[in-house]
Amino acid sequence: GGITAEEAQRSSHLNIVGMVGSIDNDFCGTDMTIGTDSALHRIMEIVDAITTTAQSHQRTFVLEVMGRHCGYLALITALACGADWVFIPESPPEDDWEEHLCRRLTE
Repeated sequence: GGITAEEAQRSSHLNIVGMVGSIDNDFCGTDMTIGTDSALHRIMEIVDAITTTAQSHQRTFVLEVMGRHCGYLALITALACGADWVFIPESPPEDDWEEHLCRRLTE
């Protein structure tokens, strides 16, 4: 239940702060949630590691990142590494995305 007025008065010196522990960066009112920066750092390490292989073999690589229903990690990663294509839940792809992607890859 509840806290009595006497209990509240006895604890009035306590300052309580809530910290959001999420990598999604989808909590209203925060610039960046705990875990977002470290997740982005780790993703960029992986991108750096596979870019050389993709270039040397002239292949396209698809990288899937975490984020549930929030495309923040995918979008920021795509911007940081210069990705040709990004799928995010906030902006679903159009119906003919496969044809557009194939055209883009053969240009």
